[in-house]
Amino acid sequence: GNDGTASSLIWCKLRYTIAQTFVLITFTMICCTAADEYFSTNYLYNIRYLCTLKLSRYLAFVFICIWITHSVIQTFFYNIVPSLGCAIANDIYLRYATYFTYPVLTGLLPIVIALLCSLFAYQNVRRIVRRQIPVARRRLDRQITAMCFIRVLSFVCLAAPFCCYRIYAVNNPVSRSEPLEFAIRQLVQVIFASTASLNFGISFYLFIISSSQFRRQVKFVLVKKCWNRWKNLCRFRNNQIAPENIEVNNFNMELEEIN
Repeated sequence: GNDGTASSLIWCKLRYTIAQTFVLITFTMICCTAADEYFSTNYLYNIRYLCTLKLSRYLAFVFICIWITHSVIQTFFYNIVPSLGCAIANDIYLRYATYFTYPVLTGLLPIVIALLCSLFAYQNVRRIVRRQIPVARRRLDRQITAMCFIRVLSFVCLAAPFCCYRIYAVNNPVSRSEPLEFAIRQLVQVIFASTASLNFGISFYLFIISSSQFRRQVKFVLVKKCWNRWKNLCRFRNNQIAPENIEVNNFNMELEEIN
């Protein structure tokens, strides 16, 4: 199929810039979630309260600005090559993308950080069980850690295949003059890209599966709040007409005249 990148230079640059921006931001937020879980479950007081909400917002803003800048810079190196379509036309940036962007920024680095932080958080939760901590706190920490760990595992399984394919595709481009091989490459890319894109919307369903507390909270929000509010908005009130008691009114008027 034709995605339009081979015919429009603006779309060629914009498509890969937007895609890389959202991928880097999403992967960074997953790593930050795993790191935050590690800090919040640490048995040391200073480390446990090191990651605050204010610091998290500041780091999120900084990382978003960095990845937007990084992705905007790459627009200068994408161009429409007659035989290849939309591709990296600069040899230096091609080596940078081959040996750093795809294998490190969108591959090995976030996977390693997320996995290590999740494993360390799991060890922290096991230590919490041995310490004198309320049962409710232990149960909550175990559920949050399980949610984070399952999210990281799904992230690794979904992101790794597409990362490996992009490294191979960038180093071994296929000319459009070979329609069969080009079509196979496009099909493989669509499959891996669709699988990797699940990272953007699978968190909710993973949390529903892995956490009973999260299921109860979702049920409370959907049923008690959203459904009741929608039902009140859509409720139709029938206008009713009640007959007026004429005899009582006439009797009251006669009493007033007598008085």
